Amino acid sequence: MSSYPESFRRDAVELVLSSPDRSLRQIAQELGVSHETLRGWVRTARKQADPQQVAAAEQAGETRMLRKRLAELEKENEILRKAAAYFAREMDR
Repeated sequence: MSSYPESFRRDAVELVLSSPDRSLRQIAQELGVSHETLRGWVRTARKQADPQQVAAAEQAGETRMLRKRLAELEKENEILRKAAAYFAREMDR
């Protein structure tokens, strides 16, 4: 059970969302809470506000990660192809 009342949490989240020019860490320090605690409250509030938007953002992040991994694997595959061709030529000598 949290020691912070729900109204305090709600106000803290609203402050973070309405202050894009201030860092979460700075706001947390001003409120006297851990920045990780405040970040968790903000994340929870965002998920409750629009779960579809959160899911879309997570999918976009996963897509970026998978595309990056695909590019790495394609590069590795090309290197292996070139190495195989090189060693095949060396074996023919």
